Amino acid sequence: MTTVEGIDVRGTQHCETTALGVLLRHQGLDLSEPMLFGLGSGLSFIYWDSKNMGFPFLGGRVKPFELTRNLAAALGLELEVKETGSPRRAWENVRAPLDTGHPVGLQLDSYHLEYFSSKVHFGGHVVALYGYDDRDAHLVDTDQQGGAVSTSLTSLAEARAARGPMSARHRSFTLTVPSGGPLGLVDRIVPAITACAAALLHPPIANLGHRGIEKAGKLVPTWMRRTDDPRRDLPQAALLMEKAGTGGALFRNLYRDFLAECVELLDSGHVRAGHTLYTEAAALWTDVAALVEKAGASGEEECLRQAGTVLGELSRVEREAMRELIRLEP
Repeated sequence: MTTVEGIDVRGTQHCETTALGVLLRHQGLDLSEPMLFGLGSGLSFIYWDSKNMGFPFLGGRVKPFELTRNLAAALGLELEVKETGSPRRAWENVRAPLDTGHPVGLQLDSYHLEYFSSKVHFGGHVVALYGYDDRDAHLVDTDQQGGAVSTSLTSLAEARAARGPMSARHRSFTLTVPSGGPLGLVDRIVPAITACAAALLHPPIANLGHRGIEKAGKLVPTWMRRTDDPRRDLPQAALLMEKAGTGGALFRNLYRDFLAECVELLDSGHVRAGHTLYTEAAALWTDVAALVEKAGASGEEECLRQAGTVLGELSRVEREAMRELIRLEP
């Protein structure tokens, strides 16, 4: 039996920033969840649909684990990542740091976790592991999933071994804060913001960034014809935007709050303008989710047409916000 002492469990909303917060606070680096998300250049957009998908997916963040890599690079943290095809080696990779008093981050498929409230396969889920005994593993997950939780060692092994979209090969990771502390926070904020702005403003394909939001505005009104069960699929799509670890408004609430912190740290009209525009964008994304949910409950296509109009406006608002933010100078 091993338990890492002094683990600080907070009410946080997104899985990857929840795990990162646990690992960093244990070393004395206490950053808010929006700051972790923003420094990791976590904001993004993708309209994802294919023939083998039951229904389209709207994503609002970068790919799983990209946020962690971005954050480590931004703050000059030592990121040690281990992957393996061997379940035995995978357990050894996490037991060693735990036995020396260090929590470990894990990427796994949430479907197999016994405490998880929604039984849907998601191979990009991230948790912090801080202890184990003969039967159970002790984890920190989002506030929505219970915060400090436990699952059997068997179920944890199944979750880590799962394969599918966004999954990794028993991925585990640790973060080490440099002895002198992280690089100056203010100096790290501007590059993180401008990198995020560049990605949203200049997407390589039309499904991504502000072009993806515009495309969603044209395709969401057709969703009633895309599903054989609108009462199931449309409310589920709305739920994923608002409740599925996004912090609400498809991660825009988190980015709005990150920019609010930046306003206090940077004397910049560009940041103030970006914050104002993302405050507007966050409210509009919540409106989109409500309209999609209403369409599913009522069967009224007009709700989807209204959602499409709001998405067209969102493409403009977010493009304008990022044009302000990309003009920041170090």
